Amino acid sequence: MNLTLTVLNITAPVFLLAAVGFVWVKMGFEYRVQFVTRLAMTLSVPCLIFVALMQTQVDPSALADLSLATLVAYGLVILACFGLVRVMRLDVRTYLAPLIFGNTGNLGLPLALFAFGEVGLGYAVVIFAVMAVISFTFGVWLVAGSGSATRVIQEPMVAATLLGALFLWQGWETPLFLTNTLDLIGQMAIPLMLITLGVAVARLEISGYGQAIFLSCAKAVICVAAGWGVATWFGLPPIAAAVLILQVATPVAVTSYMIAEKYGADAQAVAGLVVVSTLISVITLPLILSFVI
Repeated sequence: MNLTLTVLNITAPVFLLAAVGFVWVKMGFEYRVQFVTRLAMTLSVPCLIFVALMQTQVDPSALADLSLATLVAYGLVILACFGLVRVMRLDVRTYLAPLIFGNTGNLGLPLALFAFGEVGLGYAVVIFAVMAVISFTFGVWLVAGSGSATRVIQEPMVAATLLGALFLWQGWETPLFLTNTLDLIGQMAIPLMLITLGVAVARLEISGYGQAIFLSCAKAVICVAAGWGVATWFGLPPIAAAVLILQVATPVAVTSYMIAEKYGADAQAVAGLVVVSTLISVITLPLILSFVI
């Protein structure tokens, strides 16, 4: 009972905030996703990442190990998902990237924070940044036929990660007034991302329920297995291992739908994956947490 209550206390705020966005749209109120997303990804998330890394008590070498482990985990996920897509004779451009890249920002960051505190958030932002670099290069190449290394360099959250890692490595800290300002801006990130997730899910139209359910469940199994296997292989500390498994196993990201829409893949099929995998995560993420806490 105590474990169930603990998991509920961690996951309930995440899904309730997403439900706020969902209900907001269904009631017909305006919500400008493009503006809010730009505000979050350009300002609040980079501030959250920078402060979290600067203030984390984690050894920099442990973060380096986690970065390498994240790359290996996603490599395994890529191979397994590619095999799944080929066996099912699905369109690689449409299905592979969504199955690989989870919602490590909107869902992964708040879950890591609520479950494991500031240390967990420090680990989570590293995984988030590594995933973002892979997504903006290899992920875009999968869908569009070309990646963008320049875009990765220009992403504020990548710069914030590198700068935060430098401050952590050198033991530097910004002046208190600046730290408080950045921390306050960063506190916007998690509620904004979760409400926006609910808004995006409410606006998507899905098709192919059966296939979306199967692929979403297969993605969860593949990602948990990859995360657990790599965490064990690398001998990661318990919290780092738990955060890695949790982040890799997050449901299909809304950005996968946006990329499919932009580059002419089957956006409706991806929308189905986003909605179904997010709904299934209401069950899978608490289950994962119950095993890793």
